Amino acid sequence: MKYKMLVLDMDDTLLTDDHTISNENKEMLFKAKELGVHIVLASGRPTPAMTAYAKELQLDNSFMISYNGAVITDLKTDKVIFEQTLTQEQIHELYDYSLKSNTHIITYVDGKIVSETDSEYIEIEKNITGLLHNKVVSFKEEVQSSAVKCILLEEPTYLKEVEKDLKATMPHLSVSMSKPFFLEVAQNGIDKGASIKFLAEKLNILQSEIIAVGNAGNDLTMIQYAGLGVWVDNVDAELRDKGDVVVASNNNHGVAEVVRRFILN
Repeated sequence: MKYKMLVLDMDDTLLTDDHTISNENKEMLFKAKELGVHIVLASGRPTPAMTAYAKELQLDNSFMISYNGAVITDLKTDKVIFEQTLTQEQIHELYDYSLKSNTHIITYVDGKIVSETDSEYIEIEKNITGLLHNKVVSFKEEVQSSAVKCILLEEPTYLKEVEKDLKATMPHLSVSMSKPFFLEVAQNGIDKGASIKFLAEKLNILQSEIIAVGNAGNDLTMIQYAGLGVWVDNVDAELRDKGDVVVASNNNHGVAEVVRRFILN
């Protein structure tokens, strides 16, 4: 099988634990590009927190999926070709739910993280994205328009229970875990798998010609959609048997292994 698209989750998949791309991964991705393979970054990260990595990999002629599939950017033109947001009403509804469930909630307004609270988990999001944190007195007063997504944040064991409840309470929204302490919420039908489908159809690439690589719950839809769904070895335990292949971990150049085994060979 000749694969034409390689879709990569970023944190805990392409990136090592210190948020860098290993030389081994980079070298193999350049080789895949030379063969004409479309390299697509697909992350829960906001778009601005992905662009430096896209530049590092010289993906000027490719596309980038951000906000867990809510936004697709054409890197050649720097134009958004797809965007689907939560309504203001839905965001306010999620805020009310966060109060009832004793979770922190963040969203993004004008390129900043917005919350009413501080949390060690919000600090992690600040560190990952490099975005400024606008801590406000009133979340609802600050959020007066649509936004691409919200994240509920809390201790992992508790947040797993919240995930089950939120899916039952708001089945009209897309809910998935990107890290054990990040519960991501987007508009109904928005996920990485749906965005890859949109992009593949635009590029006339068959489902069978796509490889997707990930590690967490928010990657499951793209792992299941792709012709070859690959987990890195540090995948969440309950997802391990829901892909086609498991490769080395994010710290052991799993992405390089994918290219070597399934694209160069």
